[in-house]
Amino acid sequence: MNTVKKKRNPIAIAFLGILGIFGGLQLFSQPLEGKPVTGKIEAPKEVIAILENSCFSCHSNQQNLSWYDKIAPISWAVNKDVKRAREVLNFSEWEKLSPAEHKGKMYAILNMIQSGKMPLHEYTILHPSAKITQKDIETVKKYTLSLSAANIPVKNKEIIPIPQAIVTSNNKFPVSPNGVQYTDDFKNWKVISMSTLFDNSIRVIYGNDIAVKAIETENFHPWPDGSIVVKSVWKQQELSNGEIRAGEFINAQFMVKDTEKYTDTEGWGFAKFSGKDLHPTGKSESFAKESCIACHRQLAEKTGYLFDVPMKVNTQRLIQNLQKK
Repeated sequence: MNTVKKKRNPIAIAFLGILGIFGGLQLFSQPLEGKPVTGKIEAPKEVIAILENSCFSCHSNQQNLSWYDKIAPISWAVNKDVKRAREVLNFSEWEKLSPAEHKGKMYAILNMIQSGKMPLHEYTILHPSAKITQKDIETVKKYTLSLSAANIPVKNKEIIPIPQAIVTSNNKFPVSPNGVQYTDDFKNWKVISMSTLFDNSIRVIYGNDIAVKAIETENFHPWPDGSIVVKSVWKQQELSNGEIRAGEFINAQFMVKDTEKYTDTEGWGFAKFSGKDLHPTGKSESFAKESCIACHRQLAEKTGYLFDVPMKVNTQRLIQNLQKK
């Protein structure tokens, strides 16, 4: 009997130790800061139902957290994610956004759920009911596209090269609130990627010499300082012969790598210049922290914060590897 007791005592002590540590962690678990609901999104009830089920727990002031979300150390990660999510998009403060920003946010939401980046995979593991279905995506897509005054039908036809010039109403190039200056030099840079999107746009991504070298050598973890990537966005225009070309200019989206200057957005300066007058987005330099970095952060490990960057662009290296085989 004494032998049995000796074997059980260490187990009991270990269990009590773990229990004590777990209990001690709860002393450092702070409840999530409560905030009022000052404005609600106005949308069809089926769209709101999807957003409430899959988005509101992080992107609103109306958290519906499970009991295990409130227990440390899980609560630490939950609180951190919710704070970040609120900075990017808060459905409980929807009235702060302009009609144009409403539409932009809905396009961003559609882009994230359609690409499978939201809700976060680690969140849906613990909350399987929050998973987005294909039917949900189609519902949100239908509503989002309805916000646009004019939509050009998408047809599976050849897209011919975009125009190289952007017509501006003045000769002085603007500067975004966070100090990123527009330049039309990018039209002479190398095209590193090209895509179309559900909004029937044509998107061409250019890189300066530093960015192109980083891609060719697959050395963009992290991207070197001085890298500049520009995504130029155009509306699709269908010609009488069925060909698709770039039509009206929409915007130019800049990403500038400067680790010392843009510490709040993890080393990247974000800017968007829209329309013929190239008016910059944002009322203050904090706009990038509130609207850009959270989405790009999801791509940090894969492409170093960029969308639409080809992973294998060094043709010479690829040929050498094939020859070795």
